[in-house]
This record gives sequence, C-alpha cells and structure tokens, in this order.
Amino acid sequence: MAAALSGAMAAEGPGSLLALSAAAVSRSMGALERDVWALPGHLLRGLLPLLTVFRLERAEGAARRAGLSTQPIWRKLWDDVMKTRPPNSENITCWRKKFLETFFSNVLHGVLDVSSDWRLNDHHFSPLLHSSPHVSQLTLCNMLQGAVELTAEHNQKVLENLAVSLRILKFQHLLSSDQSIRRSLVLLLHRLIHHGSVSQVSMYSWPVPDTVLLVLILSMSAGFWRSGNALTYQSSPCGLCREKDKAQSQESAQERVERGHCDGREWSDGENQKGSPRAPEEADAEVNRCRADVCLNSVLSGPRSPLQNQACEEASSKVPCDTSIQGGSSCCISDQLSCHSVLRKTRRRLKSAVGKKRRCLRRTRGPYADPEDLYDFVFTVAREDNSGLLDKNSTTEGENAEKWTSSSPGSPCAGHAVCKKRGGSAGIFSLKAAHRFRSVSTLELFSIPLTGETCRTLSNLLSSWVSLENLVLSYNGLDANIFCILSGLRALSRHSDCHLRVVRVSDVFSHMPCMELVCCILSAFPRLHTLSVSFDLKNQLEVNRPEGNPSCSQAEIPECNPNLKKLSFHDMNLAEHQKEVLLLLQDPVLQEITFSFCRLFESSTTEFLSEIINTVKRNSSLKSLKLPGNRLGNHRLVALADIFSEDSSSSLCQLDVSSNCIKPDGLLEFTKKLEGHIQQRGGQIQFTHLRLFQNWLDQDAETAQEALRRLKAMCSVVNDSWDSSQAFADYISVM
Repeated sequence: MAAALSGAMAAEGPGSLLALSAAAVSRSMGALERDVWALPGHLLRGLLPLLTVFRLERAEGAARRAGLSTQPIWRKLWDDVMKTRPPNSENITCWRKKFLETFFSNVLHGVLDVSSDWRLNDHHFSPLLHSSPHVSQLTLCNMLQGAVELTAEHNQKVLENLAVSLRILKFQHLLSSDQSIRRSLVLLLHRLIHHGSVSQVSMYSWPVPDTVLLVLILSMSAGFWRSGNALTYQSSPCGLCREKDKAQSQESAQERVERGHCDGREWSDGENQKGSPRAPEEADAEVNRCRADVCLNSVLSGPRSPLQNQACEEASSKVPCDTSIQGGSSCCISDQLSCHSVLRKTRRRLKSAVGKKRRCLRRTRGPYADPEDLYDFVFTVAREDNSGLLDKNSTTEGENAEKWTSSSPGSPCAGHAVCKKRGGSAGIFSLKAAHRFRSVSTLELFSIPLTGETCRTLSNLLSSWVSLENLVLSYNGLDANIFCILSGLRALSRHSDCHLRVVRVSDVFSHMPCMELVCCILSAFPRLHTLSVSFDLKNQLEVNRPEGNPSCSQAEIPECNPNLKKLSFHDMNLAEHQKEVLLLLQDPVLQEITFSFCRLFESSTTEFLSEIINTVKRNSSLKSLKLPGNRLGNHRLVALADIFSEDSSSSLCQLDVSSNCIKPDGLLEFTKKLEGHIQQRGGQIQFTHLRLFQNWLDQDAETAQEALRRLKAMCSVVNDSWDSSQAFADYISVM
C-alpha cells in the first residue's frame, strides 16, 4: 500500500503538500471520515483516488455534493483489478455499479483475491456484504457453489440485500448436484424469487440437463413450491412465511375438527353410503397427489436397479398408493415397501378412500423426512398423470404430441394431425399440493435440450403462469414437443389476467413448415404483441404435410391476433411463401416486421418486388421494415426508394438493408431517388433511420462517402467499416 500511495503522491508532484496531506488523511479515515466529507471540492478531488473501495463507496454522497464524479476512479479500478475490457463498454453509464457487481460475482466464485490490491484490502470491508446492494444481475454456474455460499448462515444479510437489488438470475453450464446443494438452491430461489425482486430467470448451455434440477428451477420460477420442511433456513422456518403458515395451520386445524365430526357421521351411516357428488373427484385428486410418492422417493435416497425403476414407473402409472383405513385415518404406504407389493394392491382400498374422502398422508420417516419432502413436488410436477397425462408404456412420442395439444375449434392449426384436440385441457393438472408464491416475468432457455417429459412439465407450469411476460426458447430440440408447449400457452391465454406478450422460438429444425408453425403459435396465444421464429437455414427440415390436413392460412392472422405488433423471421426459407409474405406486409396491425436471411428474392421475379413496394406504400400502420441478408443488390435497393413516392401513404420510419450486397454506386442512386421523392412531397416524410451494416461500401470509398453524406441530411444512418474482401475470403474458405 505504501508504494501505491507513493505513486499517487508522485503524480501530484514531488513534495506536494496536498499529496502528503491526502496520503496522511487516507490512512486515518476511520477517525476523520466525517470531517473529510465536509472538505471543499478541490481538496476532496485529490483524496478520492487514495481511498479504499470501502471508503470510496461511502464517499459518493460527499463527492456528489461537491460537484465531483467518481466515475473515472471506478473506471481505473476496473482496469487495474479486472484487467479486461467489458463488452459494450461505451454503453456503461455507471462504472461504480459495474465494478461492484462484477467484483461480487468474482469473489463469490473464488476468481478474485481481495488481497491482490490494497484498495480492496480493508478490514472494514466485507466483499460480499458491501457490494451486494449493487448487484442487479447474477450468474450461477457449474456445481452451484455460489448458491451454497449465499445461503450460509454468515451471509444472511447478503441474501437479504440481494432480495432487494437482484433482478436477473442466470444459470450457466450447470452440472448434476447432490441433495445438500439442491437444498441450498431451494432456499436461494425461495428468498430471491418468492420473497424477492428477481423478475427474470435465464438458463444457458446445459447439454445434458439434470431433470430434477431443471424442473426444480422451472417450478420455483413459476412460483410453485411446497411449504413445510423444504422451506427452512438454518433449521428454522422461513421468517417471511412463518406468519402466513401459522394462520394457515390454525385454519387447517379448524377444518380437521369439522372434518372429524363429518367423518363420524359418515361412518355411522355405513361403509357403502354414497358421499356428496364431489367426493370421488376430491378423493381422486388426493390419491393423485400421493401417487408420485410411491416409488419416486426412493430415487432420492439412492440408486436402484433398472428392473426396480421399471416396476416403480409401472406402479406410479397404474396403481394408486395404499389408502387403507386404520383407526379412522388413511395413509400412503411407506416407501420401504417394494414396488411389487404396490402392484398387488386392489381397487377395494381405493373405493374405501373415495367413500370416506380421506386425505392421503405419508408416514413420518424419521431423519429422512426432510430430504424427501424437498423433492416430492419436483417429481409430482414432472410425472403426475392427471388430466390427460399419457401412459408412457403404451404411447409413442408422436402420439404424445397429438394428445398434448388441445386446439380450439376453428383455430388455424386445428386441421393439423398434431394439433387436434383429444379431450380436455391436455397436460394441465391441479397443483393444489403446492403453495403459490411470487413468480418471474421473463423465462429464457438457451441450448438446453427439453425432453417430452420436461416439455409436459413446462406446459403445466405455463398454463397458469399469469405473471409471465416474455418467453424465450432457443435451441431446445423441441421438434413435435412444440405442440405440448402450445397447449400450455393456449390454457394460459384463457386467463384474463395473463401478461404474456413476447414469444421467441429458435431451433435447428422446424417440425412443420414455418408459416404453419407461426399460425399455430398465434392461434394458441392470440394476445401476443411480439413473435420471433428462427431456424437454421442449412439444417431446416421442411416436412411434408400429412394428407387431409389443410395448411394454415395467413389471411387469418390479423383476425386471430389483433394485438400482434412485431413479427420476426430469421434464417427461414421463405422463397416459396411469397403470398404469405405479402399478406403479412398488408396486415393493418403489425408495426414492425423482420425478414432476416429469409431468401426472399432467391427465386422471385421483378413482379414480386413491385408487389412488396406497392403493399408497403398502402400500409399506413407499418413503422419498421427489416430486410437484412436477402440479397437485395443495387437494383432492388433503388426500387425500394419508391416506397416514399408522392402517391404513397406509408408511415415507414425505419428500413434495415444490412448484409444485402449493396455497392456504393447503388447506394448513391438510391439516395438521389429518395431526395427526389422527398422534394416532391415538400420535405414531408417520416423516414428517420436507415441501417447499412456489412455491405460492400468499401469498394469505392469516395462514392460511398458522398452517398452517406447526402443520406445523413435526410435521416439517421447506421453503418460500419466492413472489409468486404476479407469477408468474401472467409466465405470461400468454408465452402
């Protein structure tokens, strides 16, 4: 530290009285802090760079009152400590927050030693505690060591700070974890989501996801979890849930007393008496809630043979738990019983439970009760086969997709084989076993393969996830399981208070022709504002439509989706969908449409371009048209200038023609034609933004500069200094 202070003093000049005084004061800040904050600005300016992070953070108020900015100091701290250039550094508005947020993450994951720099090494400074109020985004990765550290007893105040400041929680490169780590994750998610401010959960790059861990994160993000032993912190109940649980316990006790009187009267009437009309339904629900516990609890306690696993699966799908009546109360069979004994149970006991409306309660299992309670709900959500869940032993994956979708009559995708309704709200079951807490508004899943079972779980959660506003599913290998997701969205759309407005789907393959897929998504959720679909061009699977199933008509989109404002296609071959493209461009509701790398003009005629221009000219609602990567070339770009002709009623403000093989002479001709149209309209034009990224403007710098200069007099132009020759060489090298 002495050497650093000497360097700071030398910067002020040899023997500088100000530097000597500042160094002396910085060493005694503990005693002088209050007096220091009252110093005038010119004195405070020399002292701030000599403070530790702890003192510098506390100096913000004094610096602001003195008209000083600490941003240069925090930026230098970043350069000295992080030694990297952050992405989009030009857009960082607060280097204090950026440094402390990154500092928190690096310390949490053990990649930064606070003793490496004297400014970090202050005995008053608790790295996690003092930086946590500045953390709005946090990434947990690998074995979730960060979750374990944050839920440790000594970090309780850190977790409380994060519950207020954290908005985005990310998971990346996760690995399988044991029960103790999962328990820490449960505590973390419960505090940060259910009783916190996290509004977005994103998961990235999980090639072989742990189903239990994935379902746990999804369920808690949706606001579902069971109360009780699972929600304890340091062997005591969650403080924020304690009062609520106390009130619920009192209410439950009263219900049990009333039920006891009712049961006594029912028993005296005889065993074969008929209960109320809802009795069988209620009993079935209770039985279903226990069914997953029969054998799945053993999965948590240790491995079993494949034969045992198969027997368990058969038991859970075919036979309910033991609900025999002993002493006037019913209970599930203990998990010590073998699955073979479960298969031998008869329906007589089920009828007994239905007649008595008994609640299925498991026996206490001593020290193993807590771990089992913790994961019951995970397996219940993932595997419970209520309301249309399928028997896995007798149904193929294709049939699963069929039964999981419940299209409404008359919807655009109702005719497709996998869109047919097969009775009830497929995939939606009661979540009465769980408590409903606060949920996030944004869910993003990137490069995480989703199996049929996981898709069914997600569909179930989506069906009532009314707080969800943004859903992003990217490279999840959905294939036919996309219709399982649509089933959940369709059920969600029936909730008057649902908030979902943005859906983005991208993958390697499309299970069906892209336009039909768009129709099915829009018909499943008519209230969408923004839809983006993207599939890899090189690997896109344009499957043949089954006979007898008519295609979706794009003409129905405006009627089905009066709220759709933005629609985006990326990496999709639309060369053979000219009619649909024109129908979308004349949509009176859409305000922004993107056809990105969609081969629009690959096999088109000049008439198609003229139809596009005339359609846009007549559409007064379209504000933004993005056509990057469609090989416009010079002649098509020049033709697009007619959108702004004197007879046009277009309100187009933004035009994106990036990556379209445009040369300087073509851009100049477009500019001159645009100038002519503006002059004819008396300068009255709404066109404000033009994007020109990655075009061949470097081939004639002088002509390009003239065109850009004249364009910038009419609108805002965004372009780059792209080396087209190198890009072409790279393209040739990978052919």
